[in-house]
Amino acid sequence: MPGYDEAARERWVEEPPKRVAAPERTPFERDRARVVHAAASRRLAAKTQVLGPQTDDFVRNRLTHSLEVAQIARDLARALGCEPDLVETAALAHDLGHPPFGHNGERVLAEAAVDCGGFEGNAQTLRLLTRLEAKTFGPNGSAGLNLTRATLDACTKYPWPLSDAAVPAGVHADGSPRVVRKFGVYDDDRPVFDWVRAGAPGRRQCFEAQVMDLADDIAYSVHDVEDGIVAGRIDLTRLDEQAVRTAVRDWYLPDVDENRLEQALARLRTIASWPTTAYDGSRRALAELKNLTSDVIGRFAADARAATFAAYPGPLVRYAADLVVPDDSRLEMGIFKGIAAHYVMRADDRVRAMARQREQLAELVEILAKTAPDHLDAPFADDWAEATDDAASRRVVIDQVASLTDASALAWHARLGD
Repeated sequence: MPGYDEAARERWVEEPPKRVAAPERTPFERDRARVVHAAASRRLAAKTQVLGPQTDDFVRNRLTHSLEVAQIARDLARALGCEPDLVETAALAHDLGHPPFGHNGERVLAEAAVDCGGFEGNAQTLRLLTRLEAKTFGPNGSAGLNLTRATLDACTKYPWPLSDAAVPAGVHADGSPRVVRKFGVYDDDRPVFDWVRAGAPGRRQCFEAQVMDLADDIAYSVHDVEDGIVAGRIDLTRLDEQAVRTAVRDWYLPDVDENRLEQALARLRTIASWPTTAYDGSRRALAELKNLTSDVIGRFAADARAATFAAYPGPLVRYAADLVVPDDSRLEMGIFKGIAAHYVMRADDRVRAMARQREQLAELVEILAKTAPDHLDAPFADDWAEATDDAASRRVVIDQVASLTDASALAWHARLGD
């Protein structure tokens, strides 16, 4: 594994050698297996991506999204020369910390956790990987999956605490200001975070985290539109361009020039597979849509690869380089995000459903906080018993609710709310 020294392969808790048949798996292959087999990975199948998992058999959930991110990330890593198993593992793990109802649920838990250090899906991912997901125990208790330093670093999208997080910009689907600050570690997880980031230059992501982050951006920008098309919410042949550009600025790129957005959309329309007729649900139409998806993903990946190779001679690992994403690619991805934002995320029926989800999740948090440790799953009941103050007890309740799927959160609310 050129470029990955002993420190990169080190684990938080030392483990004895495994007795397995040859050939021996690499540390990063072992990390990947641990994430694949984690209970938190299975739960992603019942967590919202954009449209809820029960909305339609076709739409993506957090698990299928993570698999698609992993495929894009692995291909990018192999092409760029960093470790594919490591980057794929980070992609598979990147959404493990998302609560029920995706970013809508994240908003609720951020508000509910104000007095215990906040909530953020990426910080929760680190907590799952290093504490909550049972695999390895050390002198101080659970070490979670006990992944290597390099893999955990690649999973760290926002390598800073809440105190260093920027004030969020833009608005939610209902027009209210965004409230969730982006950060990657809770204060009580700082020891393992500081170990992961030992020697890292400040807030800089490692190269592998940058590849994972781009793969996530590519996947959700393109696939959210694909899901919206199949659901009958988006017609690429009849876009309200002004509304799309407004959504891009409100949600993603507040300072972008209007003319540049017009040019980005015009460039996308030159793609040979861009549709000229409305999607009609036929097998031919679905094939054409898949070809468009493939072409756009390939376009974004190839442009980033070419720009990065033009800027760095190598090696492209850890902190030896930064991924270069051309501005035109970021604008084109922004257009895709704006299309999904306007036609799907801002749709009246979805805004109403999201408001009800927030109410139910907030109520569930308070019910569990008042009745704990009753109703908590056994691991969280144990954590609650060990909590030393109100903030620690509150964090346990937040951990429990964050672990639930969409369906189980609704079931718990129905059962405990009467």
